[in-house]
Amino acid sequence: MTAEMVAPAWMHTQLSAEPYDSWSEEQCAGIEIVDGLVAVSPSACKRPSRLARILANALDAAAGPDWNADTGFDVRLQDVPLTNRRPDVVVYRADAIDLTPTRPEHVLLVVEVVSPGSETTDRIVKVDQYAKAGIAFYWRIERAATGVPIIGTYVLDPATKAYRDGGMFTGVIKAAAPFSVTVDLGTA
Repeated sequence: MTAEMVAPAWMHTQLSAEPYDSWSEEQCAGIEIVDGLVAVSPSACKRPSRLARILANALDAAAGPDWNADTGFDVRLQDVPLTNRRPDVVVYRADAIDLTPTRPEHVLLVVEVVSPGSETTDRIVKVDQYAKAGIAFYWRIERAATGVPIIGTYVLDPATKAYRDGGMFTGVIKAAAPFSVTVDLGTA
């Protein structure tokens, strides 16, 4: 079995922004571009997808007129080599809604809901990429053995371009302006 039988040739070729930007939304769904190469994202399970949608709706409601929260689109972290990530939830400036691609300077917060198959990427790789891109806040949501979500919040230190711990929380997620998280069951 050849590599071409497993994955098409375009998945083995380094991409630049220009050809990628000509692809349709359907072609871009389910992939991320890392250092110019296509990285197939694992399909999200129903529970993490639902959690991301609920969180995006809560953040959008709390954000006011200056910010939007959505799921399912790319954030262009860098042009060369091309790196596009698709966070589970993105809070971005409302006046940037029609700008494509969405860039880090438009983004306030990215949220990753850790799913089976995305653990290492969500816990290590993306954190570093988001910090280096200058995104101010990063949240990671994981499911404890009890089924209760654990929410890790991180705040960018602009001097070091690294995130510092903003606290761990457990329980039901409730969002409030300006993008604080409160929980029903207390801190972890």
